[in-house]
Amino acid sequence: MMRRQQQNHRHQDQLSRVFYELSALGLNLLRSPPVPMPFADRPLDPETRPHPRSTSRTKTPAGFAWLMLGISVSLMLCGSVTFFIGFMLMPWVLGLLMVFYVAGIVSTVSVLGRSILCYVMAPPSPRKDIPAWKLL
Repeated sequence: MMRRQQQNHRHQDQLSRVFYELSALGLNLLRSPPVPMPFADRPLDPETRPHPRSTSRTKTPAGFAWLMLGISVSLMLCGSVTFFIGFMLMPWVLGLLMVFYVAGIVSTVSVLGRSILCYVMAPPSPRKDIPAWKLL
C-alpha cells in the first residue's frame, strides 16, 4: 500500500514537473522574438549581432493574429469536447432526476396514505368528560 502511494506521488511529481517545463517554454516563446540564425558562409557583423538583453521587442500584428487564432481554436476544441461530454451525460442526469422526483412523490404518497390508514384503523379513544366548572 505504501509503495503504491510512493509511486503515485512520484508520478504526480513528474507530471507537475513536465507541465511546469512546458508552460515555462511556452511563456519564453511568447516573450522573446525569434533570433536570426547565421549562415555558415557569412559570419555575423558585430553591429548586426542580436543582443540577448535588448529591450525593444517588436511584436507584429500578424503574430498577434496568429496568437488569437490559436487561442480561439483551442477554446473551440475544449468547448466542443465539454459540450460533447455534457451531451452524453445529460440523459443520465435527467434519468437520475426523474428517479429522485418519482421516489419523492412515492414517499410522500406513502406517508400520507400511512397517516390516513393509521387514523382510520386506530381504535377510538375513550372520551373524558370534562366537568362544566372547568370549562368556565
